[in-house]
Amino acid sequence: MAIAKAERLMNLALCLLGTRRPLSKRELRDSIEAYVEAFGPGNGASGSDDSFNRMFERDKDDLRELGLVIETVESLDGEIGYLARRDSNRLPPITLDAEEAAALGLAAKVWQQARLAGAASGALQKLRAAGLPEDVDPYGPHGALEPRIPVHEAAFEPLMLACRDRRPVVFDYRKATAARPEQRHVEPWALECWRGHWYLAGWDRDRAAERVFRLSRITGKVRSRGGRYTADVPDVVTVRETVASWAGEIADRSARIRLRSDAGYPLRAKATSVRELGDGWDELEIPYGHGLDAWLVEFGPDVVVLEPAELRADVVDRLRAVAKG
Repeated sequence: MAIAKAERLMNLALCLLGTRRPLSKRELRDSIEAYVEAFGPGNGASGSDDSFNRMFERDKDDLRELGLVIETVESLDGEIGYLARRDSNRLPPITLDAEEAAALGLAAKVWQQARLAGAASGALQKLRAAGLPEDVDPYGPHGALEPRIPVHEAAFEPLMLACRDRRPVVFDYRKATAARPEQRHVEPWALECWRGHWYLAGWDRDRAAERVFRLSRITGKVRSRGGRYTADVPDVVTVRETVASWAGEIADRSARIRLRSDAGYPLRAKATSVRELGDGWDELEIPYGHGLDAWLVEFGPDVVVLEPAELRADVVDRLRAVAKG
C-alpha cells in the first residue's frame, strides 16, 4: 500500500509539473493509472466520484506537505484546474557553512510540540535534498545544547497558523481584572515569548486599535474567519517592542509603592530602591510602564500604590472591577 501511494503521488506530481496549462480533476483522473484502476474514467458513478475527490484532496495535501507548490486556477467558464509551475518549485543551490547549519539544527531542537518538531525535521530533510552537504552536521558541534520553549496553551498552534496564513480569528479573552471572558475579533500579527509567557500581537477589530493578548488568558477554541486584513501588519521588530511595552518591560517613569516585607519578590527584583518602613512594610521605587497596574493588582492587599496618582487610580479601578465580578 505504501509503495502504491508513493507511486500515485509521484505520478500526480509529474503530471502537475509537466503540464503547461491547468488540468482539471477529470483530466488528472483519466491521466493517472492508479486513479483509473481504482475509480474508472471521469464519467463514472457519483459514488466513485466522491471517493476519487477525497483521495485526490488527500494526495494534493500530501504533495503540498512535501513542499510542492500547487496552484489552483479558475478558467473563464468556472472550471477549476491545477498545475505546479517549475519556476515555483525550483530552489537555488543551498550553501550553508557549519555555523549556519548548526543554528538551523538548534532551531529544529527548540520546540517540544510534536507538530512543530516534525515540521522542523522535515525542513532539514528538504535542505538536504536541495543541496545541503552531507558532511555538514546541523546538530553539531552544539549537540550538548538542549534548548526548549515550552508551550502549554491550546491557543498557540491555531494562532501560529493564523499568523502564518494571515487569517482573522475570533476567541474569548479574559482580562486580568474581569470575571468573565469577552469575545475578541483579531487580525493576528505575530506570537512572542516574553519572560516565560506567550503573547499575541494583532489588530483588535472591535476596538480599532493595536492590542496584545496573553495566551494563558484565552479561553475556549480559536476560530478562524474569512476575509482580508483591514490594518497594515508592522515589521517583526515593532511587534516585539509592542509586546515588551505591553508586558510592562519598557518604562519611562518611576512609581513608589508600599509592599509587605514578606511578599512581592518579583517586584523587589525590579526595584531601583528599597526602604524599610517598619510594621511589616517596605517602600519601593520601581520602573513604571504600560501594564504595571495590571501586574500590581495580582499582588492584592500586599501592595499599596503611593504615587503617581494615575497609577493608584488605575489599580483601584481594577480592584473594584474584580470585586464586582
